[in-house]
Amino acid sequence: MKLSEAIIKLKTQKEINSFLKDLCTPSEIKAMDERWEVAQMLYKKDSTYREIAEELKASTATVTRVARFLFNEENDGYQSILRKSK
Repeated sequence: MKLSEAIIKLKTQKEINSFLKDLCTPSEIKAMDERWEVAQMLYKKDSTYREIAEELKASTATVTRVARFLFNEENDGYQSILRKSK
């Protein structure tokens, strides 16, 4: 993917933020940020799907979708970053 090739070249938080602001609309960034928060909460396994949705004011569909990719898909994208974030 050419996008991942571009992302890997970014060195600082400022570069990443600038790139995302140019690439995505504010609502797309907000949606990705929300999914990331959902993934972190699901990974901790401290809350139910409904509790996560209520706390983050996210839809239960978003929580369920993130959970599917976090626990059932083979991409391992969320898992690999969450393991590194410990």
